[in-house]
Amino acid sequence: MTPILSAAGLHTYYGASHVLRGVDLAIHPGHAVGLMGRNGMGKTTLIRTLMGLVAPRAGTVLIDGQDAAGRRPHQRAGAGIAVVPEGRGVFASLSVRENLLLAARAGADGARPWPLDRVLTVFPRLAQRIAHRGGQLSGGEQQMLAIGRALMTSPRLLILDEATEGLAPLIRDEIWRTIALIRADGIATLMVDRTVTAVLSLVDRATVLVKGEVAYDGDPAALAADPDMLSRYLGV
Repeated sequence: MTPILSAAGLHTYYGASHVLRGVDLAIHPGHAVGLMGRNGMGKTTLIRTLMGLVAPRAGTVLIDGQDAAGRRPHQRAGAGIAVVPEGRGVFASLSVRENLLLAARAGADGARPWPLDRVLTVFPRLAQRIAHRGGQLSGGEQQMLAIGRALMTSPRLLILDEATEGLAPLIRDEIWRTIALIRADGIATLMVDRTVTAVLSLVDRATVLVKGEVAYDGDPAALAADPDMLSRYLGV
């Protein structure tokens, strides 16, 4: 099966700083990959490289098996890849409804599996605050809005960068339940999060970065069952 999104031998720099060092990654339709690592190990840089926000000096990014080097970020998003960025990126001056509707579009097959009413059913808090501006929402509500907005794009692949960072435990649990629902709907996911137990319980594959290199790529259950590896790679 051809991956929706894959990378081979990525080397990415910020100026003279060599951040990614030969990273390989593949996300297949319907599968979930947990991208893990301590702070500063290259996780967000990898996402930015995959989406064309940073150009690698070596290596390739493929979308549906085709070299994506000539595709700008909006074209990569148009291929059915949605990103929920770290920091959420909510439009503070727009209402919840406007934040959601501005992203709405059909998938490549013309279907709209996540229309507004379905998103509001999954996130009833957003339904209650539909006329509130994005800047009036709590951090947890903004995260729900960012995920709902991504779903409105009818994605085949959803990339979540620190989806639960800084959230209260009850809100964090609600986000994880929603991610499990998204997985069950058949959307492929790439999850970056420091809640190791939750990530490893949801994904099909775990990839751990250490200083910009892949230190582990394999069965999440095997990683979860190995305290030495968890401590060495993730500080758990």
